[in-house]
Amino acid sequence: MDDSTHLRLGIGLAAVARPAYITSGRDRDLGADRGVDDLRTRTWALLDAAHAAGIRYVDVARSYGRAEEFVAGWLTARPGTGDVQIGSKWGYRYVGEWRVDADVHEVKDHSAGAFAEQSAQTLQLLGDRLRIYHVHSATLETGVLDDVVVHRAMAALRDRGVRVGVSTSGPAQADAVRRALEVLVDGEPLFSSVQSTWNLLEPSVGPALAEAAQAGVHVIVKEAVANGRLAPGGGDGSPGVRRAEALAERLGVPIDRLAVAAVLAQPWAGRVLSGAVDPAHLASSLAAGDVVVPDGVVEEIAGVSGTAQEYWGARSRRRWA
Repeated sequence: MDDSTHLRLGIGLAAVARPAYITSGRDRDLGADRGVDDLRTRTWALLDAAHAAGIRYVDVARSYGRAEEFVAGWLTARPGTGDVQIGSKWGYRYVGEWRVDADVHEVKDHSAGAFAEQSAQTLQLLGDRLRIYHVHSATLETGVLDDVVVHRAMAALRDRGVRVGVSTSGPAQADAVRRALEVLVDGEPLFSSVQSTWNLLEPSVGPALAEAAQAGVHVIVKEAVANGRLAPGGGDGSPGVRRAEALAERLGVPIDRLAVAAVLAQPWAGRVLSGAVDPAHLASSLAAGDVVVPDGVVEEIAGVSGTAQEYWGARSRRRWA
């Protein structure tokens, strides 16, 4: 493992702190034991492995089931974790009632009232361990990037020492990133962190993330393995996935390792989130630091992967399981 990899990797709990999600292979990886205590135990084991490996950033959200609660309990139970930083997100509510077969798992709300309610809940659980707070999946359509009331409220959190930012999703991620860079409060940029989806199948936000990094914004990359499509056994047979699988086989590395290595190779990627649900998955992410990604790989795979609209359309159709 490259010595810097553990410093750039974070652990994201989207797939492990709630019973259902869109990641491939959940029956194989989690089985049927998905009660609250089961997933708390699994989350703590994952966090223990991440900390032992030198990872010091954990990503959660109000909508990730009990992710904030699980992390808060782990921090209390592990007194040697004072160097761990937590990033969370507001803007979605978890409404799945801990059921895999729920009709609706999360509801989006980017109102000022939602920020006030959810930020209070987050701070109650995480306190001064909260270092980054993102708008969850900010888009131009929700209006949150033009809502001066929300901006003023988030600036108050910024002024308390919490870095505030946006996470992005959808085919217009680049537009959201660039609009976020323009938001000022009291003449100062409001958002100093951006968390976006970038992977071998959907690299369209890359130029905007490079601009954000150039402006001094901290860039975090999520969904490096495309919700399991770029993980062993998770491929869907699409042209881009088949091309990535063939390249990984030629290089002699697991496809998830290649996918994470491709993100680590981007000079603007300050932090890369692993969506591991067990220590073995995490170990593969860590080993990505040893993978040399050939020149032109991203462009080559993107050339057969379709458009951003096709990628996000396919993602929206994935089943929660």
